Amino acid sequence: MVNFPDAQAVVRALSPDDAVILNRPHAAARAARFFAEKFPGTAMYAVKANPSPELIRILWDNGINHYDVASIGEVRMVRETLPTAKLCFMHPVKTAGAIREAYFQHGVKTFSLDTLEELAKIVAATTTPEGVAAEDLQLLVRLRVSSEHSELSLAAKFGVDLADAAPLLQATRQHCDALGICFHVGSQAMTPFAYVQALERVRAAIAEAAVTVDIIDVGGGFPSSYPGMEPPPLEDYFAQIHRYFEMLPISYSAELWAEPGRALSAEYSSIVVKVEKRRDDELYINDGAYGALFDAAHVEWRFPVRALEDDLTQPEAEFAFYGPTCDDADYMKGPFLLPADIQANDYIEVGMLGAYGAAMQTRFNGFGATRAFVVEDEPMASLYRGDRVRPVSDNVVSLR
Repeated sequence: MVNFPDAQAVVRALSPDDAVILNRPHAAARAARFFAEKFPGTAMYAVKANPSPELIRILWDNGINHYDVASIGEVRMVRETLPTAKLCFMHPVKTAGAIREAYFQHGVKTFSLDTLEELAKIVAATTTPEGVAAEDLQLLVRLRVSSEHSELSLAAKFGVDLADAAPLLQATRQHCDALGICFHVGSQAMTPFAYVQALERVRAAIAEAAVTVDIIDVGGGFPSSYPGMEPPPLEDYFAQIHRYFEMLPISYSAELWAEPGRALSAEYSSIVVKVEKRRDDELYINDGAYGALFDAAHVEWRFPVRALEDDLTQPEAEFAFYGPTCDDADYMKGPFLLPADIQANDYIEVGMLGAYGAAMQTRFNGFGATRAFVVEDEPMASLYRGDRVRPVSDNVVSLR
């Protein structure tokens, strides 16, 4: 990759007609070191957030050596990229073939499940042709928890209800070397209380099942900073998680895991887009709902933006975006705050796209960023620089 000081330097040098991705390896490295050093357990990267091999190597080099993979494709890619990484297959519904390949060919020992049917599938798929059952499995039962404190819910699709958890935990205990419980509070959890609530539900499940639990995996949901979504410091999340983990009725040697995805990757990337047309307060740009701005369109995510022109002098105004495809759904409501005199042929940088931006891109209508460059400036927002103004604590954070 070619290195530039910042987005303006890219525009001045290239005047790109197509959208271009800007990567900040130093930002991803800093996030990885933060989690590796401060999370009171094991942080494993949720690969689905951004499956870039380059990013995965950066995280590895800075202390992240466990990876949450959700498909056999991710298993293969991460294993090829990092031959000695620990891979955990945390999708609760897998094919028998994917389980078999992951276990026998790629050394995956850790799997999640939320039904007795999935347990039986894992046990059968990891049994040798001679009928020898695996004795080295780490099996984590996914418990359904609330997503009420998160911006995007993950409470509907996966997870065993608390009322049904005890029989599943008891059955799973019979087929594994280490038993765990995992959950996911939803994406972009805006308060540590999301994890407090979930861990209280974990406590109830363990008490009802009366089994020895060796692993507690608090999943993902760790937030990043976006306009209108300024979370408390991540240290507050870590402190609450550690406190309630320590109070669980679990094995004295039990491990604490987490699956940060967004929090490790969001600051890694931004995108430079060109304004092709202006219609009142709508800007037609060359990336959108079928590109890196999928979330801006489909869940109305407000990413930070900044104009890259030096001659724009008017105060900021609110704009919506249309993407480049022929589809009316290629629309991003925003509002995105930009100088009121922005016009066609001006450039905009859209920040905090390292999480899910690259992962969600398609090539619909032949559009989509294909070039990437390294830039050396800071991301538009960061939870890791130490210069954030601490948000006013709510009554949950004050539980410390």
